[in-house]
Amino acid sequence: MTLRQFGTRLHGHPHNLALPGVENSSGPLAQGLSQAVGMALAAKMDGRKWRVYAVCSDGEQQEGQIWEAVMLAGKHKLHNLTAIIDRNNIQIDGFTEEVMPLEPLADKYRAFNWHVVEIDGHNFEEIIAAYRLARAVFERPTVIIAHTIPGKGVDFMESDWHWHGKPPKPDEAKLALKELRTL
Repeated sequence: MTLRQFGTRLHGHPHNLALPGVENSSGPLAQGLSQAVGMALAAKMDGRKWRVYAVCSDGEQQEGQIWEAVMLAGKHKLHNLTAIIDRNNIQIDGFTEEVMPLEPLADKYRAFNWHVVEIDGHNFEEIIAAYRLARAVFERPTVIIAHTIPGKGVDFMESDWHWHGKPPKPDEAKLALKELRTL
């Protein structure tokens, strides 16, 4: 209920000092994957066994910095890196395919030596299986493209890009929670 309100820990972009488990703050699109590539490369250079995970939006796939990171990760065969893309087809200004088309997204990652897994991002069994599969790939990084429906389960929000980054008003929140409880 405090999303994007002044003084909240839910600023709209994760902040590492406000949210447990967040190791770096975000905001500028595409920087998270670059940071993850740097961490994965450092681990590989140091002979460390830990893995790095980056959660990305599909809208940020339009940023040049993403593709620099993708190329570097593929070049260095960073098998300890897994990126997951929320492929919900929206961004703050509209539908991704109208703003700046991304397809064929999976083929683009394959072209840069990434192992690609496409899943239903609402299916927890598929999510877990994809992460397990990523751990079994040893010759390149893995990207999980999770196809999702924004606002799934809330009739007035579902697939409506106008809700990107917009918190519901109290009456809208009550209605949304009522709809979600019936799922």
